[in-house]
Amino acid sequence: MGTQGRGGSASSAIATIPNALSLARILLIPAFVALIVHEGTEGAGIVLLAVVAATDWVDGYIARRTDTVSELGKLLDPTADRLVIAAGLIALVAAGAFPLWAALLILVRDAAILLAGLVLLVTRGRRIDVRFIGKIATFALMVAVPSIGWSHFDLPLAAAAAALGWLSFAVGIVDYYSATVLYIGDLRRAFAEPARRRGGGSDGVP
Repeated sequence: MGTQGRGGSASSAIATIPNALSLARILLIPAFVALIVHEGTEGAGIVLLAVVAATDWVDGYIARRTDTVSELGKLLDPTADRLVIAAGLIALVAAGAFPLWAALLILVRDAAILLAGLVLLVTRGRRIDVRFIGKIATFALMVAVPSIGWSHFDLPLAAAAAALGWLSFAVGIVDYYSATVLYIGDLRRAFAEPARRRGGGSDGVP
Protein backbone atom coordinates (compact mmCIF):
# COMPACT_ATOMS: atom_id res chain seq x y z
CA MET A 1 0.00 0.00 0.00
CA GLY A 2 1.21 3.47 -0.70
CA THR A 3 2.27 5.81 2.03
CA GLN A 4 1.20 9.35 2.56
CA GLY A 5 3.33 11.96 4.23
CA ARG A 6 2.31 14.87 6.35
CA GLY A 7 0.12 17.00 4.21
CA GLY A 8 0.52 14.54 1.35
CA SER A 9 4.07 15.76 0.56
CA ALA A 10 6.83 13.48 -0.69
CA SER A 11 10.55 13.99 -1.19
CA SER A 12 12.89 12.86 -3.96
CA ALA A 13 15.03 10.91 -1.47
CA ILE A 14 16.08 7.39 -2.44
CA ALA A 15 18.21 6.04 0.43
CA THR A 16 15.58 5.89 3.18
CA ILE A 17 14.76 3.15 5.68
CA PRO A 18 11.22 2.63 4.31
CA ASN A 19 12.59 2.23 0.77
CA ALA A 20 15.20 -0.24 2.03
CA LEU A 21 12.46 -2.27 3.72
CA SER A 22 10.37 -2.31 0.54
CA LEU A 23 13.39 -3.47 -1.45
CA ALA A 24 14.14 -6.15 1.16
CA ARG A 25 10.59 -7.46 0.81
CA ILE A 26 11.12 -7.88 -2.92
CA LEU A 27 14.50 -9.57 -2.44
CA LEU A 28 12.97 -12.07 0.00
CA ILE A 29 10.39 -13.28 -2.53
CA PRO A 30 12.60 -16.09 -3.96
CA ALA A 31 13.24 -17.35 -0.42
CA PHE A 32 9.62 -17.89 0.58
CA VAL A 33 8.70 -19.20 -2.87
CA ALA A 34 11.47 -21.83 -2.69
CA LEU A 35 10.39 -22.88 0.81
CA ILE A 36 6.70 -23.16 -0.12
CA VAL A 37 7.24 -25.32 -3.21
CA HIS A 38 9.80 -27.58 -1.50
CA GLU A 39 8.24 -30.54 0.28
CA GLY A 40 8.80 -30.41 4.01
CA THR A 41 9.48 -26.67 4.30
CA GLU A 42 6.02 -25.37 3.36
CA GLY A 43 5.30 -24.13 6.89
CA ALA A 44 8.51 -22.11 7.07
CA GLY A 45 7.76 -20.63 3.65
CA ILE A 46 4.27 -19.55 4.67
CA VAL A 47 5.58 -18.00 7.89
CA LEU A 48 8.18 -16.06 5.91
CA LEU A 49 5.51 -14.98 3.42
CA ALA A 50 3.37 -13.68 6.30
CA VAL A 51 6.33 -11.82 7.83
CA VAL A 52 7.27 -10.23 4.50
CA ALA A 53 3.66 -9.19 3.93
CA ALA A 54 3.41 -7.74 7.44
CA THR A 55 6.42 -5.47 6.92
CA ASP A 56 4.25 -3.45 4.54
CA TRP A 57 2.78 -1.77 7.61
CA VAL A 58 6.23 -1.29 9.13
CA ASP A 59 7.73 0.71 6.27
CA GLY A 60 4.58 2.82 5.94
CA TYR A 61 4.57 3.57 9.66
CA ILE A 62 8.26 4.51 9.67
CA ALA A 63 7.83 6.73 6.61
CA ARG A 64 4.99 8.66 8.24
CA ARG A 65 6.55 8.90 11.70
CA THR A 66 9.94 10.04 10.43
CA ASP A 67 8.54 12.21 7.63
CA THR A 68 10.57 10.27 5.04
CA VAL A 69 7.82 9.63 2.50
CA SER A 70 9.44 9.73 -0.94
CA GLU A 71 8.26 9.60 -4.54
CA LEU A 72 10.25 6.38 -5.00
CA GLY A 73 8.63 4.91 -1.91
CA LYS A 74 5.15 5.73 -3.17
CA LEU A 75 5.95 3.60 -6.21
CA LEU A 76 8.16 0.92 -4.60
CA ASP A 77 5.88 0.14 -1.64
CA PRO A 78 2.72 -0.84 -3.58
CA THR A 79 4.83 -2.59 -6.20
CA ALA A 80 6.33 -4.74 -3.45
CA ASP A 81 2.80 -5.49 -2.18
CA ARG A 82 1.63 -6.71 -5.57
CA LEU A 83 4.78 -8.78 -6.17
CA VAL A 84 4.63 -10.41 -2.73
CA ILE A 85 0.95 -11.34 -3.12
CA ALA A 86 1.45 -12.58 -6.69
CA ALA A 87 4.52 -14.66 -5.84
CA GLY A 88 2.83 -16.14 -2.78
CA LEU A 89 -0.26 -17.06 -4.77
CA ILE A 90 1.70 -18.64 -7.61
CA ALA A 91 3.82 -20.67 -5.19
CA LEU A 92 0.78 -21.87 -3.22
CA VAL A 93 -1.15 -22.78 -6.37
CA ALA A 94 1.89 -24.72 -7.61
CA ALA A 95 2.02 -26.53 -4.25
CA GLY A 96 -1.68 -27.37 -4.48
CA ALA A 97 -2.44 -25.25 -1.41
CA PHE A 98 -4.56 -22.49 -2.95
CA PRO A 99 -7.46 -22.73 -5.45
CA LEU A 100 -6.60 -21.46 -8.92
CA TRP A 101 -9.93 -19.66 -9.30
CA ALA A 102 -9.34 -17.68 -6.10
CA ALA A 103 -5.79 -16.80 -7.13
CA LEU A 104 -6.97 -15.59 -10.55
CA LEU A 105 -9.52 -13.25 -8.93
CA ILE A 106 -6.58 -11.44 -7.36
CA LEU A 107 -3.94 -11.80 -10.06
CA VAL A 108 -6.08 -10.71 -13.02
CA ARG A 109 -7.33 -7.65 -11.16
CA ASP A 110 -3.81 -6.66 -10.12
CA ALA A 111 -2.42 -7.14 -13.62
CA ALA A 112 -5.15 -4.98 -15.15
CA ILE A 113 -4.75 -2.15 -12.63
CA LEU A 114 -0.95 -2.21 -12.83
CA LEU A 115 -1.02 -2.14 -16.62
CA ALA A 116 -3.44 0.78 -16.66
CA GLY A 117 -1.35 2.58 -14.04
CA LEU A 118 1.82 2.05 -16.07
CA VAL A 119 0.19 3.41 -19.22
CA LEU A 120 -1.04 6.43 -17.25
CA LEU A 121 2.44 7.05 -15.83
CA VAL A 122 4.14 6.77 -19.23
CA THR A 123 1.60 8.77 -21.25
CA ARG A 124 0.45 11.34 -18.68
CA GLY A 125 3.18 11.40 -16.06
CA ARG A 126 0.59 10.70 -13.36
CA ARG A 127 -0.17 8.05 -10.75
CA ILE A 128 -3.56 7.66 -9.14
CA ASP A 129 -3.90 7.99 -5.39
CA VAL A 130 -4.34 4.98 -3.10
CA ARG A 131 -7.83 4.73 -1.64
CA PHE A 132 -8.43 3.62 1.92
CA ILE A 133 -10.69 0.77 0.80
CA GLY A 134 -7.81 -0.49 -1.34
CA LYS A 135 -5.54 -0.53 1.71
CA ILE A 136 -8.12 -2.51 3.70
CA ALA A 137 -8.50 -4.97 0.81
CA THR A 138 -4.74 -5.49 0.54
CA PHE A 139 -4.45 -6.08 4.29
CA ALA A 140 -7.30 -8.60 4.26
CA LEU A 141 -5.80 -10.51 1.34
CA MET A 142 -2.36 -10.51 2.93
CA VAL A 143 -3.98 -12.27 5.89
CA ALA A 144 -6.04 -14.57 3.66
CA VAL A 145 -3.33 -15.90 1.36
CA PRO A 146 -0.91 -17.35 3.96
CA SER A 147 -3.80 -18.49 6.19
CA ILE A 148 -5.48 -20.49 3.41
CA GLY A 149 -2.11 -21.88 2.37
CA TRP A 150 -1.34 -22.93 5.95
CA SER A 151 -4.66 -24.78 6.23
CA HIS A 152 -3.85 -27.06 3.27
CA PHE A 153 -0.77 -28.62 4.91
CA ASP A 154 -0.54 -30.89 7.93
CA LEU A 155 0.23 -28.00 10.26
CA PRO A 156 -1.10 -26.96 13.69
CA LEU A 157 -4.40 -25.04 13.85
CA ALA A 158 -5.20 -25.82 10.21
CA ALA A 159 -8.97 -25.56 10.74
CA ALA A 160 -8.68 -22.16 12.46
CA ALA A 161 -6.37 -20.93 9.70
CA ALA A 162 -8.89 -22.02 7.06
CA ALA A 163 -11.73 -20.16 8.79
CA LEU A 164 -9.64 -17.01 9.20
CA GLY A 165 -8.29 -17.26 5.68
CA TRP A 166 -11.60 -17.63 3.87
CA LEU A 167 -13.29 -14.95 5.98
CA SER A 168 -10.44 -12.55 5.20
CA PHE A 169 -10.56 -13.56 1.53
CA ALA A 170 -14.29 -12.79 1.32
CA VAL A 171 -13.83 -9.36 2.89
CA GLY A 172 -10.69 -8.63 0.88
CA ILE A 173 -12.02 -9.63 -2.53
CA VAL A 174 -15.23 -7.61 -2.12
CA ASP A 175 -13.21 -4.56 -1.09
CA TYR A 176 -10.67 -5.23 -3.85
CA TYR A 177 -13.25 -5.02 -6.60
CA SER A 178 -15.08 -2.15 -4.92
CA ALA A 179 -11.78 -0.27 -4.97
CA THR A 180 -11.30 -1.28 -8.60
CA VAL A 181 -14.54 0.46 -9.58
CA LEU A 182 -13.28 3.64 -7.89
CA TYR A 183 -9.85 3.31 -9.51
CA ILE A 184 -11.45 3.00 -12.94
CA GLY A 185 -13.13 6.37 -12.35
CA ASP A 186 -9.82 7.83 -11.16
CA LEU A 187 -8.05 6.49 -14.24
CA ARG A 188 -10.65 7.89 -16.60
CA ARG A 189 -10.35 11.35 -15.06
CA ALA A 190 -6.54 11.17 -15.06
CA PHE A 191 -6.41 10.14 -18.72
CA ALA A 192 -8.72 13.04 -19.59
CA GLU A 193 -6.33 15.58 -18.08
CA PRO A 194 -3.35 17.04 -19.98
CA ALA A 195 -0.03 15.23 -19.62
CA ARG A 196 2.36 16.60 -17.01
CA ARG A 197 5.82 17.79 -17.84
CA ARG A 198 8.73 15.57 -16.85
CA GLY A 199 9.85 16.35 -13.32
CA GLY A 200 6.35 17.45 -12.26
CA GLY A 201 4.60 16.15 -9.18
CA SER A 202 2.61 12.95 -9.13
CA ASP A 203 -0.03 11.25 -7.05
CA GLY A 204 -0.03 7.88 -5.35
CA VAL A 205 -0.29 4.34 -6.70
CA PRO A 206 -3.16 1.88 -6.19
